[in-house]
Amino acid sequence: MSDNEHRIRLVLLGGAGVGKSSIISRFLYNKYSDKYKSTVEDLYNRDYEFGRITLKVDILDTAGDFQFPAMRRLSIANAHAFLIVYSISHSQSFDTVRQCIEEIKEQRSDFEEIPIVIAGNKMDLEVERQVFKEDVTEWIYRELQRFRCRVIECSAKENLHIKDIFRTFLQIGKVPQGDDTSLKRQSSAYTKSRNQRRSQTPPRERDAIPENGGASGSTPPSAFSRNKPRSRSLIRRSSKKAKQQVRDAQPDECTLS
Repeated sequence: MSDNEHRIRLVLLGGAGVGKSSIISRFLYNKYSDKYKSTVEDLYNRDYEFGRITLKVDILDTAGDFQFPAMRRLSIANAHAFLIVYSISHSQSFDTVRQCIEEIKEQRSDFEEIPIVIAGNKMDLEVERQVFKEDVTEWIYRELQRFRCRVIECSAKENLHIKDIFRTFLQIGKVPQGDDTSLKRQSSAYTKSRNQRRSQTPPRERDAIPENGGASGSTPPSAFSRNKPRSRSLIRRSSKKAKQQVRDAQPDECTLS
């Protein structure tokens, strides 16, 4: 992996029914569903451009009912960052957050260096609120002073502050800052339209990589497409043209060397 590529494994923890999967679905696909589906372990992979840096993000959504302790221990051991989710309308879900923090402290000797975001989901249920952000912030200040931890309230249903969660990871995590601070999905050159491909530089020029490695351009070097052979239709047209030139040529125009 090059110096401009960084792989990050983000592990989601939290109790059942707090909306972990909904947050991921909203962030990755901008979709939301009210249907609850029990999670065993779901892994999502995405590449993002952050200035000149390519982030290869693995997002692991874990089970919320603690039925798979071995898998849970393994996911905590391999994580680079944690997103711990609770519901503002369910006080017991915050007790699960405390339990998750204790698990991290027990299993990770480097817990002080691990970025953690505690997300209070379901802001849309304000009238049913049981957990207040001020209380969570006070608990973090009192109990987690040595942690690299932030708290954010969000709503997957209303799409409120979902992207702020992941921006916060970039702020508190050790992610090098590029010239462009926006986070963009990396796209492949093969998704370009046919007209865009035709308007690109000739094949011989397309093979050359800029001296600066393409860092100043909007397209990463990996997005350069390979040269493709000419289509058969071009070959046929070229052959007909050559045949016509032969037929039109006079005998005295042909020389032997």
